[in-house]
Amino acid sequence: MRADATRNVEAVLRAAARVFSTDPLARISDVAAAAGVDKRTVYRRFESREELLLAVYRARLDRLAALIDATLDDRPVRDALLAFAEGGIRLSRDWPVDIRAVTDPAIRDRREELDARMDAFLRRVEREGVIASGLPGGWSLRVLQTQLHTVAQEMPSLEPGVAARLVVRTFLHGVGV
Repeated sequence: MRADATRNVEAVLRAAARVFSTDPLARISDVAAAAGVDKRTVYRRFESREELLLAVYRARLDRLAALIDATLDDRPVRDALLAFAEGGIRLSRDWPVDIRAVTDPAIRDRREELDARMDAFLRRVEREGVIASGLPGGWSLRVLQTQLHTVAQEMPSLEPGVAARLVVRTFLHGVGV
């Protein structure tokens, strides 16, 4: 794909993520306008609104996979958790579509695979005594995801680094005194 075509696809996907997050029934012409391209440009790459939406979900999941690869490594768990939280907040702000209720089997399977990778990291955090053990399966993952989603979408004035530190502190210690 030519460099300008690649830039156009990226602009369309990012615009679609923003547009669909605020108006799930938005039309391709709305996305094209937000991306600054003609709607024919969008239709050359995506045959339908549904195909475009699935491409947005795949793009978000690709970014999440890259974030997991880059942050949830062998570094100390608190450092990894902080790096993931900051990256997760940025990702959620750049790609604000919610993939939790997507029913497409391929998207759902990919999300479950990434959730499993994150859950494996959180089990490491638990084994190292940083978070409580014996919690119901998936609890820590859902708490972390909910905090990241909430701060990313509902507190946009918080700078990602500051927000990440608050999320990690709350995740590890709660909001008690």
